Amino acid sequence: MEIAEHIDALRREGDLLADAAVRAGLAAAVPPCPSWLVKDLLRHTGYVHRWATRHIAECPGQIIAGSSEAEILGGGVPDADLLAWFRDGHAALAQTLAAADPAVQCATFMPAPSPLAFWARRQAHETAVHRADAESAAGATAEYPLAFAADGIDELITGFGRRRKYQPGTGGGGNLRVVAADTGDAWSVEPREGRLHPRRDTADPADAGPSAACTVTGPASGVYLYLWNRADAPRAGVTVTGDPAVLAVWQASVKVRWD
Repeated sequence: MEIAEHIDALRREGDLLADAAVRAGLAAAVPPCPSWLVKDLLRHTGYVHRWATRHIAECPGQIIAGSSEAEILGGGVPDADLLAWFRDGHAALAQTLAAADPAVQCATFMPAPSPLAFWARRQAHETAVHRADAESAAGATAEYPLAFAADGIDELITGFGRRRKYQPGTGGGGNLRVVAADTGDAWSVEPREGRLHPRRDTADPADAGPSAACTVTGPASGVYLYLWNRADAPRAGVTVTGDPAVLAVWQASVKVRWD
């Protein structure tokens, strides 16, 4: 996806997140994040939007240190102003990205074609995943455009997956294969030498690399939700075949945390 497409997705997902938050109400529980209410979700995501905006606007050479989760959730604007505060920060982030010089130089934390490409993609998916949280609080399941969902799977596997050390447990040896059946995209993850080594693959098993010990297959939108722990396999329409311990190794190793 191009930068402009990610910015468009950021706008769409933030608007849908806010709409779902209104339907759910600030005091509704967020099932994928058991300790959160919707108001916590808005505070967290709104803070991250402002933090990301600073990187494009201020062009720091290092990632800006953020507040702790406890500080984020315990501070900020009154609950009555929270939705407007979220919408303002979301709009400011999208506008900052859209107006930025394509050659802007600032810190990032994963490889990307450019810093602007990194921040546009990361914030589009940050917002989309938390939109799923808001939808869940409202009793719904998020759905995503096919190309966007496949792009999000790719960011999680080839981006975050490369940053994490391999956490072997009992069993779980072998490759993990992920297939988005409706887009034809596929990925393989090999645990080796203390690291996860992901790569883009082919959806055709005859042309794929070494055989997988475990395979996750489903529609792109469902696989996206499933790998981000936003829906279980039946709800996401995902099938897991082979050794489930291999998937457990991935889930234990690739944990995306704010602090």
